[in-house]
Amino acid sequence: MNAHPTFATTAAPAAGPAGGGRLELLDLQRSFGTYRALDGISLTVERGEFIALLGPSGCGKSTALNCIAGLLPLTGGEIRVDGRPIHELQPEQRGFGMVFQSYALFPHMTIRKNVAFGLTMQGVPRAETEQRVDAALDLVRLRSQADKLPGQLSGGQQQRVAIARAIVIRPPLVLMDEPLSNLDAKLRLEMRAEIRAIHDAIGSTTIYVTHDQDEALSLADRIVVMSHGLIRQVGTPEELYERPIGVDVADFMGYRTRIAGVVADAGGNVDIPGGRLSLPAARAHAAGARISISVRPEDLLAGPSGAGIPATVRAIEYRGRAWFGSAVLADGAVVFFRAETALASGQPVSLRFDPARTLVFAEAAA
Repeated sequence: MNAHPTFATTAAPAAGPAGGGRLELLDLQRSFGTYRALDGISLTVERGEFIALLGPSGCGKSTALNCIAGLLPLTGGEIRVDGRPIHELQPEQRGFGMVFQSYALFPHMTIRKNVAFGLTMQGVPRAETEQRVDAALDLVRLRSQADKLPGQLSGGQQQRVAIARAIVIRPPLVLMDEPLSNLDAKLRLEMRAEIRAIHDAIGSTTIYVTHDQDEALSLADRIVVMSHGLIRQVGTPEELYERPIGVDVADFMGYRTRIAGVVADAGGNVDIPGGRLSLPAARAHAAGARISISVRPEDLLAGPSGAGIPATVRAIEYRGRAWFGSAVLADGAVVFFRAETALASGQPVSLRFDPARTLVFAEAAA
């Protein structure tokens, strides 16, 4: 499903009640009893940015989104738009659009009435409401479905209705909470392109919650990686992909293999279970230092026994063009690899690391 060619010429909407400029999160805190879901996060988002909040379940990303939306009160900190505090405003006073994981459409209302709901609540005149609803439905390419009920549409179409309902109020900020998690793999790929195209067309800022690194990498201008209620790293997709600052961020950005090692000498040689590696990144650590080595499956090549680190195949699967699997090292550590030929479970193999694409962290960073 390709971006509609008219998206690029769609005029940006007027700012909503909360303003349309810079969003600032200042030391946001949110507790549930003794549990601190947000432990003092700060972030500045410029107008028109697409920001992805990325992290595992329970990291605080959805809590942060709900606090921005006004659905959860803060325990501490401030939310500002264009320098004006808004954290004490009710959700409807903030003027933000929200797209939920569950679509949250009214099943008894037509698509047109679902999209018009927010405008109706705002008291927008009927003629203007009809015009804005038609424009929103055109943007998501669903005007032909306007008189149907949500249950008559596919999951992808329902999600586009939810997006139309969020943007029809011309919000300065669109908040999306894992909107694609209920869709199949093909639809998720199609909807990524749709969401980014709509973002570019309407000119609003988007904050998008996801646990899927591929979604974050493909959609966002900047990614905010969260863990245990804290922001661990903020950067462009390229920065997060190539230069994660710690083991936890690396693990979430696809560096699935983590191996404990000891730096053998100043030349970057590292002893690991079953052998020795030469890693340029290890030169920054003193001899004798305990380190953690992180590598992506595609950068760890498994082949028949020979030169390399010995391991035993645990499982393998074909993914087109290559095989990917897991193997066990001499000390029982599990690693994830790529292979160019079929391998069998239980087969001895040798693992070759790509030194230039292997990260080294001090053990204390784990």
